[in-house]
Amino acid sequence: MRFIIQILTNALALFVADYLLQNFIFEGDILTLVIAGLILGLINFFIKPILKLVSAPLILLSLGLFTLVINMALLWLLEYLIPELTINGLLTYFWATLIMTAINIVLGIKTKKKKD
Repeated sequence: MRFIIQILTNALALFVADYLLQNFIFEGDILTLVIAGLILGLINFFIKPILKLVSAPLILLSLGLFTLVINMALLWLLEYLIPELTINGLLTYFWATLIMTAINIVLGIKTKKKKD
């Protein structure tokens, strides 16, 4: 159940980033958005821990800010895998990553509170 909520949260975060950012373009339908959320969830589950482990010294030296770079790279990978998604510019990656992280944090806290 938790993984389904994470998929829907990722899909919502992609939708909000598309709505708020001019150079973040998603041209798919709702099903494609959910599939993109699924792929992003799988990327975060399998690839993100490996990248965090490999780059642990950089994360420590930057006081955790390097995780933002990792998240931007994972968003680039998602753009590569989903043809309906186009992201133009490094600043757009930055803001999209911040928006998506904020949504995941807020909705993650909400779902944890309901569970307790």
